[in-house]
Amino acid sequence: MADDDWQSQRARAVAHHGAELDRRRAVEAEQATALITAFVADAKAQQLPTESLRARSYSGRSYRTPLHGWYLNSDRTIAVGDDGQYYSLLVPPSATGWLTGVTPQPERPRLIVGEGARDGESIPLEKLLAQRLKKE
Repeated sequence: MADDDWQSQRARAVAHHGAELDRRRAVEAEQATALITAFVADAKAQQLPTESLRARSYSGRSYRTPLHGWYLNSDRTIAVGDDGQYYSLLVPPSATGWLTGVTPQPERPRLIVGEGARDGESIPLEKLLAQRLKKE
């Protein structure tokens, strides 16, 4: 009986922590989306030219996409579309993608880009957006 109580308490704790993490990520995504919306407005006001965005596979092959927007990092793997969406342009290798192109799906933006990645390179989204506006 004691094991059942412990297991049910543990299950409730895990569910609570999961719900709290989801809530925090939703708040973070709202804040990041607001930064991106402001960036797109500023980029358009400055007439910062967009370009055709290309995706890249993990092996380095480049693929066409139907997207237009602005790359945010030097390796061109993170971008903001002119539609105001945030994209990671790293995709799995694809033989058909090489012929027909790929269509990356928008992702939920984070306030810290690259947070938790193995390479240890993380940067605040706000800083990336500001750098991109100053480049031109």
